[in-house]
Amino acid sequence: MIAKIIRIGNSQGIRIPKPLLEQSGLKEEVELKIEDNQLIIRPLSNPREGWDKAFKMMAKKHDDSLLDDELNLTNWEKTEWEWK
Repeated sequence: MIAKIIRIGNSQGIRIPKPLLEQSGLKEEVELKIEDNQLIIRPLSNPREGWDKAFKMMAKKHDDSLLDDELNLTNWEKTEWEWK
């Protein structure tokens, strides 16, 4: 598919046909990136997407405890760190 670059105010842009938008999952906001002299347009994703589900599964499996033993603090943590 070929598209022309058009003027939009002081900027330029392209019109993306509806079928391409539907197939790509692009919504109102996108991520733009240049890789190897190519313009990459990606759907904007939530970096923490799926965390709620993962946390619920961890709790269900009783795998949601702290990894660090609070009683095993270093000397620096005991004397220099300000715990709030």
